Amino acid sequence: MKVLGASLVAAIALTGCAPAGLNTADYGNAAEPASNDVAATPGATAGAAPETDPSAGATAEAAPGDANTPEISDELATNELKAQKVARMGTTVQDENGFVLYRFDKDEDSPAKSNCNGDCAKIWPPAITNDGEPKLSGVDESLVGTVTRADGTKQLTLKGWPLYRYIGDKKPGQWKGQNVSGTWFVIQPNGTKNLTCLPAVSKPVAPPADDTSGDAGGSDSGSDYSY
Repeated sequence: MKVLGASLVAAIALTGCAPAGLNTADYGNAAEPASNDVAATPGATAGAAPETDPSAGATAEAAPGDANTPEISDELATNELKAQKVARMGTTVQDENGFVLYRFDKDEDSPAKSNCNGDCAKIWPPAITNDGEPKLSGVDESLVGTVTRADGTKQLTLKGWPLYRYIGDKKPGQWKGQNVSGTWFVIQPNGTKNLTCLPAVSKPVAPPADDTSGDAGGSDSGSDYSY
């Protein structure tokens, strides 16, 4: 499939959802965001040091028992990946709590690399794991892997793309992160972007304050696309 032109993407965004019959196969990958006029996502570190072993193909990870890999609590780990349909969007990949997962155009998939660190990772929490073996439902095991992040934790990948949640999604099934900054998209079980519904490019919510108030992300940007 040819790369979608910026004008076509813009036209789709104006309508709110892609027209019926649009081939929603992946387009552009990391090379072409949905908009050419979008500022960089806060905290994204495209110049970060490589995090992967080139010999590992699409997924690079620390060896089991590596003393340099931080152990994370089961509460913070993503323990399940499941294919789930939601209204207007169609098929998504969700975690064990029903939160929709996303991929980032500024990441890399071959070999896998996450370029979302700092404030970016506060807005888009990575789907981290200890063993890289989440329970799967409707997701092909051969497409699931891990990548080692800058902080040493392991992040789940799908067809090489690192997986994230979005703090702007306040309840299961929401997908307010779709087309945020023109670089974040709901991911499908085959690793491609779900473009069934493409709202206009929006700004991400603010990162959570460094306090104990429980305020997860400042203002709530965008519409509620969970209906």
